[in-house]
This record gives sequence, C-alpha cells and structure tokens, in this order.
Amino acid sequence: MPLFEGLGTGGEKTAVVIDLGAAYTKCGFAGEAGPRFIIPSEIQRPGQEQPVKVVQYNINTEELYTILKEFIHTLYFRHLLVNPRDRRVVIVESILCPSHFRETLTKVFFKQFEVPSVLFAPSHLMAIMTLGISTALVMDCGYTETLVLPVYEGIPMLPTWEALPLGGKAIHKELDSLLMEQCTVDTDSSPGQSLPSVLGSLSEEVVEDIKVRACFVSDLLRGLKIQQAKFNLDGTAERPAPPPDVDYPLDGEKILHVKGPIRDSVMEMLFEQDNEEKSMATLILDCLVKCPIDTRKALSENIVVIGGTAMLPGFLHRLLAEIRVLVDKPKYQQALATRSYKLHSPPAKPNCTAWLGGAIFGALQDVLGSRSVSRDYYSQTGRIPDWCCLSSPPPEGLYDATKPPPPLMKRAFSTEK
Repeated sequence: MPLFEGLGTGGEKTAVVIDLGAAYTKCGFAGEAGPRFIIPSEIQRPGQEQPVKVVQYNINTEELYTILKEFIHTLYFRHLLVNPRDRRVVIVESILCPSHFRETLTKVFFKQFEVPSVLFAPSHLMAIMTLGISTALVMDCGYTETLVLPVYEGIPMLPTWEALPLGGKAIHKELDSLLMEQCTVDTDSSPGQSLPSVLGSLSEEVVEDIKVRACFVSDLLRGLKIQQAKFNLDGTAERPAPPPDVDYPLDGEKILHVKGPIRDSVMEMLFEQDNEEKSMATLILDCLVKCPIDTRKALSENIVVIGGTAMLPGFLHRLLAEIRVLVDKPKYQQALATRSYKLHSPPAKPNCTAWLGGAIFGALQDVLGSRSVSRDYYSQTGRIPDWCCLSSPPPEGLYDATKPPPPLMKRAFSTEK
C-alpha cells in the first residue's frame, strides 16, 4: 500500500501538505520525510511566452482566483494524482501573507475542489517543529524578502518581527545586471562578443542556475574588503584576489564567460548595510532588541535559518560571523547583554524545512481534526478566521470543542489568565 493511502488510524487518508512560495511550491503528503514535488509557482497559458506568477498580491480577486484554480488543479491532477475531496489540506503560509490572497486561496480549495478541511500553519512555527523545540528565533530567507520572527514557548511574538526586501529576487536582479555589463559570449562564428549583442537578455531560470552553480558567499574578512573596494571612490582600497573565471554553456553553440569578481561580489548585497544601517545580520539583532529581556538568551542560542537563499555556499557561516561582530557595536552592546549565538541544523534542506514541519503537524490526526476549518463551517460563514486573531475564542462549530488546542497553535499573546 502506498505511503499516502493512510496512516492506519481510523482509515482516514493522509493530508496533503502545500508550501506555496513566491518562487517554488513544495507539495506532498503528511507524515513523509520530504515533498513529493518542488515546482515553480507559475502557470503557462497558451499564447503567452512568459509564465504567469501564482503568488501575486496586486491583482484583482477574480483574476487571482482563476490563476490559483489552474495552479491547484495542476498540483492535484498532474503531480499528486489524488482526489481532493478525500483529503484534508495543510497550507504552510507566511505571517505577512495578505488577507485577500489567503481568502481567495481558501475559496479555491472549498468551492472549486471541495476539500474536507483546510489548516493554515505559519511557516516559522512549522520550522521549529522539525527540531522538537518550542523556542527559537526563525529567519526565513525567501525569494522576495527575508523575515525574522521569534517564537517563544510555541507563541509567535508578532510585534517584534523584522523584514527586508532581500532574497533570491534581489540577487537575480543584481547578477543579471553584472552579467550584462561585464561578461562576454563565445560563438562558433566570433568569440568575445558582448552578452547583450548576442542574446539581448537572460531568462531568470538561467540567471538562477548561474547563481547556484558559480556564486558563493565570502567569509567575513574577505567580504569586508570587497565592500571597501566597491564603495571606495578614490581607488585606494585593494580588492582581494578574485576567484577564477568560469565558462557557462548557454546552448550547444554559445559559451558565457562568467568573470571571477562577479562570483563573490554579487552576494555582498545581503550584508551591505543600507542608509538605515539594515542588513540580513542586523535583522536578527534588531528583532532581539524588541523582545522581552528575559527571552533574549534563549532566542539567541536557538536561531533557525530557513528558505532557499540560506542554501548559498558560505551563507550560514558568514551570517553568524556578522552577528558576532555587530553585537559589539555601540548600537547593540548595551541593549544586548548576551554574546552567545548558535544556529540549529534542521533535519531537512533549508528550502524544505517549513514543509517538513507542516508534514509533521498534518500527521497528528487529533491536532489536524481539532484545528482545521471544515467545509461546512466555511459554507455557513463564507470566511476563514485568522490564526493569530486576538479578539475572541474560536466560534462554535469551527473546531472540535471536546479536544484542547495544541500548545503550538495557541493564540499569540492570549489574554487568558
């Protein structure tokens, strides 16, 4: 019997777990060690050369509903190959997901595919479930942004979150610009031509592949020297010796020469402080300053980094080194007494850690049944309550009242005595 046919408890079929990211979507079944499929979050429509992104926040609800309907149909009937009416759904979401996107996605699942129930699980909370801990400072380095959120004793501390628009999208834009300006292409007819004259532009898939295969994050001392040489206008700062150039085959006839200085300098944008002295490393420290003083030590010693950008070679080592240098600066020296910062190593790749947490959560039948929003409730009300609602307890009929809520899904900053 296939693993996804059921858990053997009550005969209920295993839930579907979906992590809908801005760049890639992970989908699979609860209780499994990894997603069945990782596919781009986009759909290809006939007559259009460019695919349509699924995660869009600035379009009207009707168009978003159509896009999500086509994409979810592809997930179920081309990849997962299961009947959506038979299985509950666990959706791993970001806490910054707009309400209208969340509500439209819920409408697609209930109205179009008639799933039994839907459970929205915050990605930062799911990430720490893979480690068996209840307190951690979680950094999600995604495609469009980097978001830091502390979780203390299973409760997300929402007022303390920090975010920056730094991620895979920003790296791709910078890398594409450097490739167009500095790199050349060899063809069978004439070598050494400029890239724009031969191809005009590179697709984002090619830029991402170059980033993954050729680029890396330098260590702290080397990175600081690269930044000094970049911003030194009089040319007195000396740049470290660049790594060797690499040849990237674009197709059978064209070879792209990627310059060595591009390979290590493009990643420095993640750690360069902007006009407000913000960078990826400062996000963690600024978040800790906002936290209550008695929680900071536990959070600083339990840092969890997830997201596809965190998979870059040398990223975690550089992040920890940056934190240890910044914490001695006057801005943080008095506010943060702790000097101990430690990174966890989750039992999954950073881009799949949140999905794995959702798979673990979805495999707990009692929790899944008591915390999911049923199709009947949605049909009566036409809405789905926010998981971090502070105003009142869940309405009657939403959850099974005979079962206590699990500790990891208690309302944030509950008013209970």
